[in-house]
Amino acid sequence: MEFRLHPGFDAEAARTEFARDGVAQLMPWLADDCAAALQAELIERGDWREVINSGDKVFELDREQQSKLRGDGRARLDAAIDAGARSGFQHRYESIRVPDDRDGRTLHDDLLGTFALFMSSEAVLHVLRQITGLEGVDFVDAQATSYRPGDFLTAHHDEVAGKSRRAAYVFGLSEGWNTEWGGLLLFHDPAGDVTRGLMPRFNCLNLFRVPRTHSVSQVASFAGTNRISVTGWLRALG
Repeated sequence: MEFRLHPGFDAEAARTEFARDGVAQLMPWLADDCAAALQAELIERGDWREVINSGDKVFELDREQQSKLRGDGRARLDAAIDAGARSGFQHRYESIRVPDDRDGRTLHDDLLGTFALFMSSEAVLHVLRQITGLEGVDFVDAQATSYRPGDFLTAHHDEVAGKSRRAAYVFGLSEGWNTEWGGLLLFHDPAGDVTRGLMPRFNCLNLFRVPRTHSVSQVASFAGTNRISVTGWLRALG
């Protein structure tokens, strides 16, 4: 499939919003058939890996490893994750990562890799630079994320030395989401108050400046589906 931008998105309105707030929402972003195809592939894929952290260390469990972690083992891990979330940066969600380099993306014959290539194409980069007004946006990295009931991401600002992140994005692929299900992209002020919250939406691209303190609220136990998205950063080379 050849990805295409939706002809109906308003780049000028997004540019004004980003200049004013440091956040912009574009919906719809992709042509309808492209968004539907990417969503369908991600829902069906079985190579998701649970991604959790313990301080600065990150651990990944594939679906087979997750299935073997039952009973007391799962309970102990979840208790450790909850304890980490009470006092510091903590996350738990599933991910499918995409290589940063073009050759690595081309080797993966899937729509996720194709979407990453599309987001880093010069035509799309031109649009993203216009909307954000940011210089030195040379490529876009990507990973698919799935937040299941109980998953979350506590507050952080995305600025990491050596990564050259200019802005972050979340491309939502969740249909029929309810606010009460959680999984909201929340922006925080220095006092910790939430200044804005964005609900997961289908075919919706959220952009925001780096650094910007934000979190993803925990997905409720009664959520009707997983919160599916593709996320990453607009980055400079070097």
